[in-house]
Amino acid sequence: MRIFAPIVVGAMQEWLALIPVAVMHGRVWQVVTYSLLHATFGHVFFNMLTLWFIGAYLERDWGSRRFIECYVFCVVGAALVTIAISYTHFLGANPAIGTVGASGGIFGLLMAFGILYADQEMFLFPLPFRIKAKYLVGIWVVIAIVAVFEPANGVAVFAHLGGLFFGYLWVKFLPARGVSCAASERFFGARNSYYRWKRKRAARKFQVYMRDHDRKVSFDEHGNYIPPDDNDKPNGGSKSGWVN
Repeated sequence: MRIFAPIVVGAMQEWLALIPVAVMHGRVWQVVTYSLLHATFGHVFFNMLTLWFIGAYLERDWGSRRFIECYVFCVVGAALVTIAISYTHFLGANPAIGTVGASGGIFGLLMAFGILYADQEMFLFPLPFRIKAKYLVGIWVVIAIVAVFEPANGVAVFAHLGGLFFGYLWVKFLPARGVSCAASERFFGARNSYYRWKRKRAARKFQVYMRDHDRKVSFDEHGNYIPPDDNDKPNGGSKSGWVN
């Protein structure tokens, strides 16, 4: 097992870690899968602890679907920022260096939490005192910015800043009910507009047909049939044409 372990780890890092060069050559799934890998046990432990703590608030108010959408949005956004920065070679960034960890998504949720629960007090783990969410987010923003200029951190830190930025975009500019809900509303709206157009076109064709047979029919602007007035109906105006 020890022989195969390095091979398995190497293959996972090659195919699942975020490597900008590989993404640009077709491995687009890496913009999501990199968040499933972590470098150390402490790395995954603190990420998942933060995800559980912040997610309890956000999922309660948003629901599972919108919460997952926000998390994935921030993960992908952080990956895109990392890829873009890596090709600028800013502070030694290299597109051949891989990035792993869910920190981009976590920082995005942290930004959303800080905006929505600005005055919510919480314990600053592991320190035994409470702090408001907006101050906690401010501290993490400063830490993320300072960490960028640390030579040992490399390109991975840009994912933190990318997550913060996309978390801000999610809260401020995206639909309140989530992306999938907005997309479904637009889809059904477009479908209904198409059906209304077909109904109006069929109504116009039917009017032409009835006019050619010396019959007059009327439709409203939506293509719905307008029955004739009672005075225009024979036999006392009954719908069936019979009088009791």
